Amino acid sequence: MSHDLTQRVLFDQIRYANCWEDADLLLAGLAPAPGSTILSVGSAGDNSFSLLSTQPARVVAVDISALQLYLIELKKASIQTLSRAQTLEFLGFTESTRREEYFQAIKTALSTPARQYWENNRPLLRGGVIHQGKFERYFQLFAHKLLPWIHSGRTIDELLRPKSEAEQATYYASRWDTWRWKLLFRLFFSRYVMGKYGRDPEFLREVKVPVAKTIYAKAARHLQSAAAQTNPMLRYALTGSFGTLVPHYLRPENYDAIKANLDRLVLKQGFAQEAIAEFGPFGYLNLSNIFEYMDQRQFMDTAQQLLEGTLPGGKLAYWNLLVPRHIAPARPESARYLAALSSTLTARDNGFFYQQFIVDQRK
Repeated sequence: MSHDLTQRVLFDQIRYANCWEDADLLLAGLAPAPGSTILSVGSAGDNSFSLLSTQPARVVAVDISALQLYLIELKKASIQTLSRAQTLEFLGFTESTRREEYFQAIKTALSTPARQYWENNRPLLRGGVIHQGKFERYFQLFAHKLLPWIHSGRTIDELLRPKSEAEQATYYASRWDTWRWKLLFRLFFSRYVMGKYGRDPEFLREVKVPVAKTIYAKAARHLQSAAAQTNPMLRYALTGSFGTLVPHYLRPENYDAIKANLDRLVLKQGFAQEAIAEFGPFGYLNLSNIFEYMDQRQFMDTAQQLLEGTLPGGKLAYWNLLVPRHIAPARPESARYLAALSSTLTARDNGFFYQQFIVDQRK
């Protein structure tokens, strides 16, 4: 991400309260060896926590937004101090009237700036922080205010009910994919509405494709598959809740290992290149979809800097949403594309709106 973006976009709110990239895909793509050093774009912290389950020597979560890092600190403190059930309750995955009580128990584990921020923003805590990002409010608007005009709760439940692939496809075609659904999708996921309410207009500057049409095509394929029934991201988009589907870092089989390795997580405000200068080089890099916001020149420069900060044989994983960016073809002398792995993982991505998941390897 370029310094120019910080001059065009305000980072005065939590944009993402959850990571909307599939952690299972990330772990399968990078497959970090135990004892590795990992650079991870911070965002909401979820995937950085998940990387702790691989027994790394260090995970550096880097983000240009101080508020996103305060969110990661809060999640880290809750995992560190509370039981898993209490963490789910405190963060907002389950109902609670005790969130301020839990905050009192964990706040001494926060840095002074993070503690002051959360003390001054108690309503965010009371509402469950996983629902308080701009992107989450965008989905909540869709799920609670608009979708009910198109489909009833019973229709939504039936779409998500366990059934065969053939039954899922038939239900989508006969009951779900109506002209009202198509119209709502075209309006709500348009460039203007997404930029205003979901992301930021500047984040769409480099997009050259029709936004709603492109996302609709991806969503249509996924909604016809049985995988839609167990996708936490889709469930949140359609209902405003994850239900019983929790992300990788909070699943019972991962929680204890992540909790035991929390001291290996380092937070860094700034750009990935600055984290490399301070902590690198790294064996593995989780780059989220940072190239989405760069013009071609910025992408080429950043790709070179990231490759220089990657150990030989190391891997770089990232997503393309609406802007195609690919390191290996851009820097063939330094990286090779793991095509078969990338293609296999893209096909099972819970982040159904992404066009491609890419894994490149440093030569």
